Amino acid sequence: MKILVTGGTGYIGSHTAVELQNSGHEVVIVDNLSNSDNNVLNGIEKISGIRPEFEEFDLSDQAKTADFFKRHNDIEGIIHFAAHKAVGESVEKPLMYYRNNIFSLVNILQGMKDNEIENLVFSSSCTVYGQPEQLPVTENAPVQKAESPYGNTKQISEEIISDTVKSTKIKGIALRYFNPIGAHESAIIGELPIGVPNNLMPFITQTAIGKREFLRVFGDDYNTPDGTAIRDYIHVVDLAKAHVVAVERMVNDKMKKDFEVFNLGTGKGYSVLEVIKSFERSTGQKLNYQIVGRRPGDVEKVWADTQFANEELGWKAEKGIDEMTLSAWEWEKALE
Repeated sequence: MKILVTGGTGYIGSHTAVELQNSGHEVVIVDNLSNSDNNVLNGIEKISGIRPEFEEFDLSDQAKTADFFKRHNDIEGIIHFAAHKAVGESVEKPLMYYRNNIFSLVNILQGMKDNEIENLVFSSSCTVYGQPEQLPVTENAPVQKAESPYGNTKQISEEIISDTVKSTKIKGIALRYFNPIGAHESAIIGELPIGVPNNLMPFITQTAIGKREFLRVFGDDYNTPDGTAIRDYIHVVDLAKAHVVAVERMVNDKMKKDFEVFNLGTGKGYSVLEVIKSFERSTGQKLNYQIVGRRPGDVEKVWADTQFANEELGWKAEKGIDEMTLSAWEWEKALE
């Protein structure tokens, strides 16, 4: 199948492009390179043996997106990653997040409708649950008022897809990720944020290698065993494989309804301090970290109930926390 991967030079997008090509699919990537580098294409080619087709433009530009779809009307499925994704930044710059994340989705859906492309896998997030009332959180949990503009863009995007599905031939699968970390086992691609990282794992590895003076741990007064926030961390390659399964499910008419939602996690929660200990254990590196105040927009604890994805998709996360932290370190060292 010919699959469009938006944001395909980014962290999750690049790993998914590799898994798609390894599964025999043709990949076209669109990315504006606002938080990535087109050298990633070399990495994808090195791992998979195939260089995906690539176009650089901003999907929130309606005219450019419409032109792209006219030229690529043989696409069979779309995996939509392209979005701004930092919780803290979204609190400071909400309009930037609404403009980028919502406009790009609307333009893609319009392109799908105009060119009779039916299959969309959407990169959603566990942030749609806010601070869940019950843990582990299932797909049936109520969507809470978002804790951040970023989380709100994911909620709104799911609603837009759901409404569009009802009035067109488009089908959608929203994959609600928990916290992707780690890197490809080759250490050829991985998480490479531009500027200061917003996510925990690259901040850990950059601190360990000496790029950052110390790691800030945001809050030690949460209602958790060690006081630090708990998340469900999932290896990026496990996550990427789920996208291949999802897009094949759509194209092969295996969906039970026209808009489906799946949690993608491991089903286990780890605190920030537990991730630090895993990193120190798996790599032998001591980490310099300091406890600071809580960060706006952060939820206290969340981890997934993955039973629905495990049974319905036939997919399961396989890699453990030490494997995740070690692979991130191998990637960081390879950058030097």
